[in-house]
Amino acid sequence: MADLVQTHSNTIPILAQGLLECRKYISADAVTRFLDEHLRARIGTRLIAEQHIALHLSSQPHCCSIPNGTHEQEHTPTHIGVIDTALQPASIIRQCESFVGEICELRYGVRPTVTINGQPEMKIAHIPTHLEYILTELLKNAFRATVERGKEREAIEVTIAASPPAALIHKGIPGLAEDSLDGIGLDSSTPGVTIRIRDRGGGISPTAYPNIWAYSFTTFKDDELPASSSPSSTPVISNSIGTSNGNSDALNAISGVGGEGSTLAGLGYGLPLGRAYAEHFGGGIKVQSLWGWGTDVYLMLRGLGAG
Repeated sequence: MADLVQTHSNTIPILAQGLLECRKYISADAVTRFLDEHLRARIGTRLIAEQHIALHLSSQPHCCSIPNGTHEQEHTPTHIGVIDTALQPASIIRQCESFVGEICELRYGVRPTVTINGQPEMKIAHIPTHLEYILTELLKNAFRATVERGKEREAIEVTIAASPPAALIHKGIPGLAEDSLDGIGLDSSTPGVTIRIRDRGGGISPTAYPNIWAYSFTTFKDDELPASSSPSSTPVISNSIGTSNGNSDALNAISGVGGEGSTLAGLGYGLPLGRAYAEHFGGGIKVQSLWGWGTDVYLMLRGLGAG
């Protein structure tokens, strides 16, 4: 099973590059429908496999790696497989800030700062790699917009707060039904968190806003897109910010395509794939943009508890 997980670790980058190259022959709606179904199913299948592997490895006290070279995730008393039962979003935000800041500084020569307020001490039970992917993509968007707007001196504001009950959350997320938690074993009382990322990057233009959830949509121009390359050149970005459980989907799906780990955007997978990760456990992402001013992105996550 570990070999299968490792073998298919580059599926998303390869798929992204392939669809990018044939985008003239496939409609954006068809691409979005296909990827929504395929990637959401993949998230669940891969999670089950990785959880099984992690639990197996944690039961082997003298085993620190598996034959294909994929290292076991560093386990703490709060880990159950790939799930951290005391995950602190604020620490993940700081890790992602450092990672994205280095990319931003390499590309633009400057990096914005991030301030965290609200309830930074809050902890939930969740999967670190999922949260890392989502936050990395959201911060990449905020950093890029802020710098290109010339507002790098304006801090990007991140607010962390306990989520309201699930019955209230679903009303604010189109397509999230009241019984959406039942099929994934979560109780409506499971603790959750809401993270708001606010930037002064000028907002999303009215022409681009309707397309932000389309997988094939990107605000990068053709000459800015990552060049194609062999799958073997795709770096495991997750290792750069402290994750080493072999889940290369979680952070190299966008940043690492074509071996261009310093790319801030370009394939249009960031928001829709991030939303798929968030919705897998009953959460979601909402975007509110004020054109000419900035953007607020609300990430809502349900903690993983006994269902």
